[in-house]
Amino acid sequence: MEVNTLREVLLIDIYDHHIAQKFINRSGLAHAIAVAYHAFHLAIEREVDPDIATKAGFLHDIGHFTWYKNGKWDYDLYKQNDIHAIKGAERAHKLLIRLGENPVKAKEIALAILFHTDSFLPSNEIVRTPLQQVVKSADEKDEEEGGMHHYRTIDKERARKSLNRLDKMIEETMKKST
Repeated sequence: MEVNTLREVLLIDIYDHHIAQKFINRSGLAHAIAVAYHAFHLAIEREVDPDIATKAGFLHDIGHFTWYKNGKWDYDLYKQNDIHAIKGAERAHKLLIRLGENPVKAKEIALAILFHTDSFLPSNEIVRTPLQQVVKSADEKDEEEGGMHHYRTIDKERARKSLNRLDKMIEETMKKST
């Protein structure tokens, strides 16, 4: 049965794609889902499009590289050399376009991912759009010291249920606003 949706691409569509599976699992699926939920609630509160906010929240760390030294995660090495926001913006944009996302929305989502962190910037003097601030704030709400939020786990069935529930919440919100 086909779902009647107001959106081109659902979160579950993103989750099911092999590229998303590879990179979201690397950076922490539980964290990605938590940030998507935070982004949804912040988007409603700040009158930002919840569809693009949740997608950016879900994909915000898709550009992560695992920084290891002597076989052990090195958080300091990561903080020094990280450009995951740059790589993530590119990966997310390409993935969303492949899935059939509206190109304007795909670009907004990619830019929100690019500016969700200051880790690659020489200074923190950037002025963010409301969407970009929502994604940054959503990520910060779920952070744990030493990057431990990337290591929380969630089983695949619970992840699917959470994303399906969030997709329904977005759809209901969008129907109310039309």
